[in-house]
Amino acid sequence: MRPDSPALRTLRGTLIVLGLTFILGIYPLTQLWPAGWAWTPAQPEYLQMILAIYATLGVFLLRAARDPLKHLSLIWFTVWSSVAHGLVMAVQALRDPTERGHLPGDVLVLLVVAVVLGLLTVRATGIADAAPPAARAA
Repeated sequence: MRPDSPALRTLRGTLIVLGLTFILGIYPLTQLWPAGWAWTPAQPEYLQMILAIYATLGVFLLRAARDPLKHLSLIWFTVWSSVAHGLVMAVQALRDPTERGHLPGDVLVLLVVAVVLGLLTVRATGIADAAPPAARAA
């Protein structure tokens, strides 16, 4: 993949947006839309923990944006941990009617992040092009 390819530039931009969102955006969302972003009962310790984890991930996503191809394990960790986290929260939201607001909130956002980041990474790395010819023909 060329270092100036449109796919790689798009992946870089997405990593920057996600990194900044993880660092600066999650706390305001918990305040503006608590039903979709803050779990009940309110536990400041839990919120501080989640904010610390996502802010740290955000810093590393910003670093990965400089050269995404050298940070693929971090990018794939972000994809698959977002899927796992989103699915666990979805089950919890479905089991507890007071938490259903999370389905269109943080659950949906985490799953969208996973799909978009995963697709952009595949596109930027040419993973689909690396498949054997028989697999590409199918």
